[in-house]
Amino acid sequence: MADRIDPLSVRKADHEISDIFLKRWSPRAMSGEAVSQEELLRLFEAARWAPSSYNEQEWRFLYAHRDTSEWQRFFDLLVEMNQAWCKNAAVLILVVSKKTMTQNGKPNLVHSLDTGMAVQNLMLQAVTMENVVTHGMAGFDRDAARRELGVPEDFDIECMIAVGRPGSPSDLPEALRDKEQPSLRRPIDAIAREGRFTF
Repeated sequence: MADRIDPLSVRKADHEISDIFLKRWSPRAMSGEAVSQEELLRLFEAARWAPSSYNEQEWRFLYAHRDTSEWQRFFDLLVEMNQAWCKNAAVLILVVSKKTMTQNGKPNLVHSLDTGMAVQNLMLQAVTMENVVTHGMAGFDRDAARRELGVPEDFDIECMIAVGRPGSPSDLPEALRDKEQPSLRRPIDAIAREGRFTF
């Protein structure tokens, strides 16, 4: 697409890393075209290989393809601002995590961390695929998600993810067009220090 931004033209690493990390960003502009079930399963395949404490694999993904009977239920969970652009997503995913250990029922203090790594795997897999983009969201009704999708109390509601084909930023609501670019990051010395906390 002619007006799509190449993340590598905006982002530069300070130290040598794989380009996959620079290429992953969160576009909102999606075309409305379908993403196949096979492509979606490739995203979940990457997610399932994430590391987890005691191999708990706490993550669960509930999803709906657009133009299916489940789509509206997922779409209605989103706040209005996210609905404005998610109407062109191909798939909406709700991510939840099991709060207790399967092996002994004790609290799992890292269920959200482990699930976050699975989400990152999913998003990085999308970067490797042709014409698939993802965007994670916190803007949705968690209570409604639990109620409408039957999520048990032993699971935390973590986030939603929109999956789609790249679209044109010009099709976004005007208020979102300027935001449609890869964001930058703090320098390392603002996030990592040897020894005690001195930030």
